Amino acid sequence: MSSVGISKDSVNSSSGAAKPPNWNLPNVLTSLRILFIPVFVWLVLAEHQWWAFGLFAVLMATDKLDGDIARARGLITDFGKIADPIADKALMTAALVSLNIIGALPIWITMVILVREFGITLWRMWMLRNGKVVPASKGGKLKTVLQSLAVALYLCPLPGWMDIPSYVVMLVAVAVTVVTGLQYLLDARKHN
Repeated sequence: MSSVGISKDSVNSSSGAAKPPNWNLPNVLTSLRILFIPVFVWLVLAEHQWWAFGLFAVLMATDKLDGDIARARGLITDFGKIADPIADKALMTAALVSLNIIGALPIWITMVILVREFGITLWRMWMLRNGKVVPASKGGKLKTVLQSLAVALYLCPLPGWMDIPSYVVMLVAVAVTVVTGLQYLLDARKHN
């Protein structure tokens, strides 16, 4: 109850806009994505490449699916707004670090991507605390697609001649990751 005796829920219901429950399909998909990360890591470390690739593909598909369902059915919740980006970052972090551990990916690539990812996330949270919402950019979505494709190529047991194309895709993903991170900061300076 607020100090005037009206609860937040009654305000929402009186305006006709009831808050969707946290227990809904998009949030279940997000939660499953988080719960399956340890299984994914185990598959990578045990070098079950096809299984790791398959699970990564399914988990990335649920990332798109849960957002599409939430928007289409009006099931956007505060839990989903927080848990979905956490699931995304946790899965990508787990994938990159696991690939480092098995020696498939240079550590510097993981460091550059993670510094950008967590740096921009912390910056966006700081901006939000100061009343400024920084939405995901189109470049940010391209970055996510490129990172996912690059990780998938590294997970997939491809023939040796695919090593160079896979590395090139990863380098492009790293470049777009850095450029989009800088673009967020430059855009923010222009609007201040």
